Amino acid sequence: MKRESGILYPISSLPSRFGIGAFSKEAYEFVDFLKEAGQSYWQVLPLCQTGFGDSPYQSVSSFAGNPYFIDLEKLIEEGLLTWDEVNRFDFGSDPEKVDYGAMYNYRYTVLRIAFDRFRTLESSPSHSAYHAEYQEYLDREHYWLFDYALYMALKKKYEGKSWTDWEKGERLRDQKALEASAQELSDDIDFYRFLQFEFDRQWKKLHAYAKEQGIKIIGDIPFYVAMDSAATWAHSDIFKFDKDLVPTVVAGCPPDAFSPTGQLWGNPVYDWKKMKRGGYNWWIQRFARNFEFYDVVRLDHFNGFAEYYEVPYGDKTAEHGTVVKGPGIDFFRTVKKQLGEVAIIAEDLGNITPATEKLLEGTGYPGMKVLQFAFDPSESSYYLSYNHVKNAVVYTGTHDNTTTRAWIEQCSDHDRDFARRFIHSENTDYGAFTWDFIREAFRSVCDLCIIPIQDYLVKGEEARLNTPGTAQGNWQWRVLPDFLSKELAHSIYDLTKTYGRLPKVDKTDKDKKEEKKPQK
Repeated sequence: MKRESGILYPISSLPSRFGIGAFSKEAYEFVDFLKEAGQSYWQVLPLCQTGFGDSPYQSVSSFAGNPYFIDLEKLIEEGLLTWDEVNRFDFGSDPEKVDYGAMYNYRYTVLRIAFDRFRTLESSPSHSAYHAEYQEYLDREHYWLFDYALYMALKKKYEGKSWTDWEKGERLRDQKALEASAQELSDDIDFYRFLQFEFDRQWKKLHAYAKEQGIKIIGDIPFYVAMDSAATWAHSDIFKFDKDLVPTVVAGCPPDAFSPTGQLWGNPVYDWKKMKRGGYNWWIQRFARNFEFYDVVRLDHFNGFAEYYEVPYGDKTAEHGTVVKGPGIDFFRTVKKQLGEVAIIAEDLGNITPATEKLLEGTGYPGMKVLQFAFDPSESSYYLSYNHVKNAVVYTGTHDNTTTRAWIEQCSDHDRDFARRFIHSENTDYGAFTWDFIREAFRSVCDLCIIPIQDYLVKGEEARLNTPGTAQGNWQWRVLPDFLSKELAHSIYDLTKTYGRLPKVDKTDKDKKEEKKPQK
């Protein structure tokens, strides 16, 4: 990595007239904002389809994109929707919050109208290239797409029930039962495949535009998958399940001073020994798919690749779990062998064990430094900037933290005073302090600096995106239109220039530009 910077801004938080951020003109405008602000990276949260709880880290699929992000205005431009059809629905009345209930109730209804019109236009000469592109997509992505679409169609048939509660034949993937379901539900299967096609083409156009502007995309891969997901249903053999596809163990976190009974996450646990025998094929495919979407991948819960904690299925607490070795360096050597050199950031936060440190060193991946943790008495000074290293990414906070303004407001007097003295801030105004805190991150020796958009907007607790351990009120916050001004872009640019983080031009690119200059 080079000494550069970027902004963490989830797609869902973009302004939009349709209830949630999307691959719309506002996304393209943000790319322009990044360029004007002298930034090199746009970090997003997982683009995968969300399920119950709306968390992008608990997806119904490890390969499918979130249909909510499909820009309805582009579907109107393509002749698949009309304004009257779109304006018929209320996707939420609060421009600063996503109403997931309204999205669930109405978004698929609108998208179904678009799909039906797509099929009626199949024989139209004006749409022949469009439909040819669709067929190519189906052929190319069949390795995951059909199972996902069948899973979604069955989930609709069973009124949202988990696959573990389906009829035996479909639950256990009996071949005859699946063939019968595929025939019975062919219309719904085609609908869900169409949604992924539209998601894919819209995102890739946005990604291509970002590349043209010199902006690279950082995206997340969650470590665990949800129990109720296409992954566990279609690939039950790679998880620790019994013969009836019931988990034998689930994921969690061991007891500590703050959680005497530990944390019971409940996610299914991978059977890494079996995966290794298969060349980690499912993970390799998952990586390859994500590198189609992103330029850099941030591996969530990197610690799990070194070692993880599993708890017997059915236990009410995580007290009686076991620490188990993960796949370790062998996994990442396989990734490199199969995919070549890929850009990865390791999310190594939390309980950093010697095994995690050894694995991080072995891979050479940059880890993370979160400044808010540096002044928390429950954390070590590992995060203070004098302990930072070049091969790392510094953040003021992440999607799991509150905003910097809210953090300093909520600090104890002792921690607030320590933070002010450490970053040489004499500001008693919390807004001014937020910018001093951002400046401290930019000053870090870490190659890459990422700032959440909430901090640049000096937002408080109301803009917190996620509070770990809570089930309600998360992933909702959105930016109001016109909040990203030219004045803000210029302020960020000046800060970026001061601390040597403006985009670096490769010498070869610079030479090419020199060659193109007109001769006097």
